Amino acid sequence: MLPQLSFVSVLGIFIIVFVALLFIVLPIWLISAYNAFVKLRNNVEEGFSTMDIYMKKRYDLIPNYVETVKGYAKHEKETLEKVMKARYSAMNSATTEQKLENENILQGALKSLFAVAENYPDLKANQNFIDLQKTLKELEVEIANSRKYYNGVVKIYNTKRESFPSNLIAGMFNFSKKPLFEIESAEERKNVKVDFNK
Repeated sequence: MLPQLSFVSVLGIFIIVFVALLFIVLPIWLISAYNAFVKLRNNVEEGFSTMDIYMKKRYDLIPNYVETVKGYAKHEKETLEKVMKARYSAMNSATTEQKLENENILQGALKSLFAVAENYPDLKANQNFIDLQKTLKELEVEIANSRKYYNGVVKIYNTKRESFPSNLIAGMFNFSKKPLFEIESAEERKNVKVDFNK
């Protein structure tokens, strides 16, 4: 026959089991949650790095493109200067946020340059220009795809960072919010208007 356990004994056993589980489960959860954040942060950094590689290739191609257009469109100096200035700003951005903002400006400037090029039939027939434009368009597709991936992993990271109880780990270990790559202003969302009557 089993001895009768008193309420105090049962409570004592319950407390011991609870504390033991707490010291086993809590550290495992903390380690797991921390490692999940590290993995997500690395995915975000990898996504940005991939995007940055394609943007660097585009930065390297832009001067050749501008020079080719310049040979045919001499009175489009302002557009060409805007592209080169935007390229310089994007290349020399100090933070991720600045890089994303300056990339939006560069993308708008390139749209204007593409539109200008449409006004010059001789330029559009130049094989060097055709090759440069094709390469730039391919890079734009790669950049767009890498932006989608980057934004996808940032969304997952930021959602986890803001959700309970993982937000406790994010706060303890300073996992900060990551920026999405977005079009920032209504001006940048507009289509480029080309006036051929200038």
